[in-house]
Amino acid sequence: MIQMVLWVTIPLFIIDQISKWWIVMNYAEPFPGFEPTKVIIEGYFNIVRRHNQGVAFGMGNGSTWAPIVFLFVPIIAIFLVSYFWKKGAFTGPSKWAPPLLLAGVFGNLTDRLLQGFFLSSNTDEPFFTRLLHGYVVDFIDVTIPFINYRWPAFNVADSCICIAASLLFISALLEGKDELMAKKQAEAE
Repeated sequence: MIQMVLWVTIPLFIIDQISKWWIVMNYAEPFPGFEPTKVIIEGYFNIVRRHNQGVAFGMGNGSTWAPIVFLFVPIIAIFLVSYFWKKGAFTGPSKWAPPLLLAGVFGNLTDRLLQGFFLSSNTDEPFFTRLLHGYVVDFIDVTIPFINYRWPAFNVADSCICIAASLLFISALLEGKDELMAKKQAEAE
């Protein structure tokens, strides 16, 4: 477990934070009606600075409850991942899910805890107000070709979480297939 954290979680967390801070340092703060954008591949790929106080796909963004709830959910997730990892629940492809999940959760939690303190509009606000204005920095903006769907902006931490979820799903399918094969074999005997 320690080796996976050292070789997977920590480097991905560092890459996530460096990329987000680069965006914060090089792109102006967004405000309603303005989102700083640099087109990389016209119609397909942009770099943006988007503040997300919600969760996946911006759900809860702009609500009063999201900043509070999403400060606690990642902490609970960290404890659950650690608990199930110690219990040996992750096997096969899913053994890579915990370090990826931890990288993603720590990356986005760090944003929520720190970013609100650096907003120019919050400089004179009290501590808890700035904490509650925390957000996740999303900056990868892609459009899926052929269906012309603009995917919600995301970041490195989000990618880690999605890959981990995919690995968990694949592992569940493989375990289900193995159980089905064992059941069929037992019935055939």
